[in-house]
Amino acid sequence: MVDNNLFLSAFLGVIEGLTEFLPVSSTGHLLIAGHFLGFESPARVFEVAIQLGAILALVVYYFARLYGVARRIPHDPLARRFVLSVLIAFLPAVFIGVLAHDLIKRVLFESTATIAVALIVGGVILLVVDRMKITPRYRDPMDLPLPMALKIGLVQCIAMIPGVSRSGATIVGSLLMGVEKRAAAEFSFFLSIPTMFGAVAYDLFKNRDALSGAAWVDIAVGFVATFIVALIVVRWLLDYISRHGYALFGWWRITLGTVTLIALALGFGAN
Repeated sequence: MVDNNLFLSAFLGVIEGLTEFLPVSSTGHLLIAGHFLGFESPARVFEVAIQLGAILALVVYYFARLYGVARRIPHDPLARRFVLSVLIAFLPAVFIGVLAHDLIKRVLFESTATIAVALIVGGVILLVVDRMKITPRYRDPMDLPLPMALKIGLVQCIAMIPGVSRSGATIVGSLLMGVEKRAAAEFSFFLSIPTMFGAVAYDLFKNRDALSGAAWVDIAVGFVATFIVALIVVRWLLDYISRHGYALFGWWRITLGTVTLIALALGFGAN
């Protein structure tokens, strides 16, 4: 059973790494896969905690850029404004995440059908927005107005519903506000660092008594797999988006959501 759990942990870590930065909902993918594979984690901590692997991959990928910003903060107003914009965008998730944590984990995380519907609806929205002719006004993710950053942060909160996608919500919101496609993805990446770290830290604290030694091993295996795959994906994603946009991800969401609903209707699944 342990070996099987380790294999599933690694497999789910690969899924997390593949989907965390794509606008397809990594949490939705993990919960759907776990449902049909019969993977159970204490208090659903595994599905949240392995996101730390994606955070580390992002920090590694952008280390030089982030380090440069940190060095310029004392004397560069633009660097200070960028940091402030990320913090402002992060704040709504702090308040709503703390208030709605139990509802999200105990109710929404357990409804596979809700996740599937959210995938389909989000896929349709992504396709519509990707085809809209919006003239970009902002091409630098480090130079967005502070009020816009707050709006993006508010949009991000919708993604607390599993299946919506944090990156999908922030990217769509940014695009509609006139941010260029690549810049929208990059700001979403930068915003994910405090958001995901905060979510993981809070969830681990809330559920610290529910985690056994075996659960920590599962998390460690999933973390390593997530980090390796996410580092590869983030390198590929920006170039793909710049050339092709987001339509592929919209169709994938619709396909996965539809297949999931059909499987549930036919009685497949562990639950």
